[in-house]
Amino acid sequence: MAFPYITNTEEDRQVMLKAIGVSSSADLFNDIPHEFRNPTLNLPPPVSELELKRELEMLAGKNIDPQGWASFLGAGSYRHYVPSVVGHITGRSEFYTAYTPYQPEISQGTLQTIYEFQSMVSELMGMEVANAGMYDGASALAEAALMACRITGRMSVTVLDTVSPTYIEVLKPYLLPQGVAIDISSSKNLSLKQTTACLIVQQPNFYGFMEDMKAHAAEADAVGALKVVTVDPISLGMLKPPGEYGADVVTAEGQSLGVAQSFGGPYVGLFACKSKHLRQMPGRIVGQTVDSQGRTGYVLTLQTREQHIRRERATSNICTTESLVALATTVYMAALGKRGMQEIATLCYHKAQYAAKQISQLKGFRLTSSSPFFREFTVTCPSAPAEINKYLLSKSIIGGLDVSAKIPNGMLFCVTEVNTRVEIDKLVKELAGFADK
Repeated sequence: MAFPYITNTEEDRQVMLKAIGVSSSADLFNDIPHEFRNPTLNLPPPVSELELKRELEMLAGKNIDPQGWASFLGAGSYRHYVPSVVGHITGRSEFYTAYTPYQPEISQGTLQTIYEFQSMVSELMGMEVANAGMYDGASALAEAALMACRITGRMSVTVLDTVSPTYIEVLKPYLLPQGVAIDISSSKNLSLKQTTACLIVQQPNFYGFMEDMKAHAAEADAVGALKVVTVDPISLGMLKPPGEYGADVVTAEGQSLGVAQSFGGPYVGLFACKSKHLRQMPGRIVGQTVDSQGRTGYVLTLQTREQHIRRERATSNICTTESLVALATTVYMAALGKRGMQEIATLCYHKAQYAAKQISQLKGFRLTSSSPFFREFTVTCPSAPAEINKYLLSKSIIGGLDVSAKIPNGMLFCVTEVNTRVEIDKLVKELAGFADK
């Protein structure tokens, strides 16, 4: 742990104060009423740097993290190995401190990396065009729903109940204030209407299992609704890309592509669509061109937000891109290549199959679906998942996500390439031990 050292001397401060025309730093706060300045704070007395460092290390040590524990927790944030080249590239000062690339003449490197990001996302998803990145997977999906409403002129969206509950919660504040109705439906009772702007499906779904995308596409097409898919990008190293089953708009959370879990962010949303819907896409698009001397150059070619065009024609108020995180995903995909992506996906698949088979053979545990699954699967447990997870923590294992709110005694397990067979066997052993208690 290192602390930054601020080198400004008192003389430096006086020079800066004089330059801006004030006599002291207190003058900078004259607009704030006196009673609101310098409130009494209940803080402990000051300590030395050494004492502070020890205190912070002690507090950090209370966190349970996957570095020293076997973790089987997923549900939208995934533990994958991040090659060292990712940190090396993203840590370079020209990327790490770069500002949003409004001025192409000084931002060619940043613009090129965004262009490569868009190209890789398009190829991965089997779609015609991708934007420069969204905030995260949840807000990207909400933007896709609003985009579908603009394209179709309809004000209702249907969401399968197997879509992530947190994604559905994010949909509500985006859609409901704009008068867009949200219909949450199961696959068995799905009934789309002529007023439905889009059908939203997650593949694989939140509970880990595969959806019948061909059937869902046919149902959407029958009423002229768009097909919006939120997809697991790692799964595309093995599974058919959404473009091949007719998706109109595809979104994803890019965290699993070389980005650390980081307590939930910052992440990057992936967003791609058919080219005919390009002008309704939110955010920005970087294009490739040539300058007056025929040299390759990169520019922001589409910025459909209210800072750049008339407000009433803006497609979104998203005000930036997660360019640094998008760069991390770009480096990750470039480093792995097609074969590497396939290998990661294959490892996740086979390790998850092995874990599920072993767990489903234990007393009181069973898979909740017979559908194929990729790296996550849901099981019903003989006891409350909260009790099981508490027991697993005592054995240095981070268990699955408790989904009892939707599935009685349901637990969602995640297995990725970083989980060893020793870890999986230990999980199975401890679950068996709990069941026999």
